[in-house]
Amino acid sequence: MSYYQRHIFFCCNQRKDGKDCCAAHDAAALLAHAKDRVAELGLKGKGKVRVSQSGCLGRCDDGPVAVVYPEAVWYGKLTLADVEEIITSHLVRGEPVARLRLPD
Repeated sequence: MSYYQRHIFFCCNQRKDGKDCCAAHDAAALLAHAKDRVAELGLKGKGKVRVSQSGCLGRCDDGPVAVVYPEAVWYGKLTLADVEEIITSHLVRGEPVARLRLPD
């Protein structure tokens, strides 16, 4: 077993050229919400869930973007409600949210 059961990364990249990016769509608020909820639900820590900020994940047109490992499930165009659904469905029950998945 890996150190964490699941690891979710939120792209919080800010493009310097003014082009669209995850940061422009308030990705930092989504990250903060996920961190808070994972802690509230007792999911934080070894053998459980890790929530991390990442640099550019290369899918700017789909932002804000998050990816969950070890399944490598990509989610895009996220809202706070979507993040809550990802937490309760994917991170808690292990069931990816099909309607939010980005194509591989």
